[in-house]
Formats: sequence, structure tokens, C-alpha cells
Amino acid sequence: MLHIQSFTFNPFSENTYVVYNENKDAFVIDPGNFSDEETAVLEKFIKDKQLKVQNILLTHAHIDHVLGLQKAFDQYKVPVLMHELDQEILDRNPMDANRFGFFFKPFEGEIIYLQEDEIIKLGDDEFKIIHVPGHSPGSIAFYNGAQKFMISGDVLFEGSIGRTDLYKGNHEQLLEHITTKLFILHEDTQVFNGHGNPTTIGFEKNYSPFFK
Repeated sequence: MLHIQSFTFNPFSENTYVVYNENKDAFVIDPGNFSDEETAVLEKFIKDKQLKVQNILLTHAHIDHVLGLQKAFDQYKVPVLMHELDQEILDRNPMDANRFGFFFKPFEGEIIYLQEDEIIKLGDDEFKIIHVPGHSPGSIAFYNGAQKFMISGDVLFEGSIGRTDLYKGNHEQLLEHITTKLFILHEDTQVFNGHGNPTTIGFEKNYSPFFK
């Protein structure tokens, strides 16, 4: 049985997730903790639950989703898993931070690239990698079919979709991949996204104004 804990961090109100199992193995997904106080909240939860962080996962590498990446890597010393096509996005973050008026060091740490349809495991639980480009070239969702949920980043929101006006965004591509890769999943599938409330595949498929 997997458990999902969400935290809303940083000035962008980004959702960071900790997914963990009964054996206390855990993934930290999209560490957006920015302030020392936010970092303390995340680390306290992991410590209090006695979790063993196995990997840090990135749905994509936009700056609001990686503000705590270096801190998480330094604290838990585990590889970062992401799609190769977002490496350029990650590398651009110091420049993007400068545009927002703050300093951000280039990430230094081990990165392992994930591919479409690859399976990663947390103990006995499996996550399938679904590549859903459009918001960013390497946007991926981590899909658990057994419990019917995914951590989707900024691909699909409650009543909305991810921005496509950012660097290397593509509106038509995003709509196409949501339709062909996500909307084929069971309608009860929960979508834990990068900002705002969770939703379901069925709700977005039937009611989102972007797919009428």
C-alpha cells in the first residue's frame, strides 16, 4: 500500500510529494522547498516517519519544481531520476532564477535518465513512466496502475492544462499526448499535479474546457 503526502512550497505554490510504502521506502518527487523553514518541514516529515529515501524523482525540471533539489540530494545522497529531454531545462535554471531576481546554483549530483514505458519500483510497487511533452520537452508522469494514481507534474490540472508559452513548450503537442496517453487510463485514476488540487482522469476527460 502506497501513501502520498503533499506539501505546497515556494512562491509558485508548487506541490512537492513524498510517496512511501509500508516498509518505509520513499520517493521524494519535485522537491520545491525554497526557504529553510520549508526544508525543515519536508525533512521533519521524512525523519518522523522514519522513511528511507530511495530516489528523487522529477516530473520536469522547471525551476519551481527543483528549488530544493540540491538540498534533497545533499541530504539523502540518492540519484535523481528524470527524462533526458529536460536536462536543458535544468541547466537553464540559474538564468531563469536571475530573471526572477534570485541566485540559483547549477545542480551538482547524480542524474539517471528515464525513458517512455520504463518501470521503476519502490519495493514491490511499480510506476510506469509516461512521457507527456508539451509543457516541457521532458515532462513525465509517474503512473501506478495498481492503486490508480499518477504524479503528473504540470501536465494536467483540475479544469486546466500546463502552460505552453514557456521555453520549448508546445500547445498542440501537450493536448495530443494528454489525449492519447493519459485519457486512455481508467477514469478513476487520480492525478496528483504540480499546482492546486488533485483531479481524476475521468473528470478532465469529460469536463475540461480544453477537450470539448
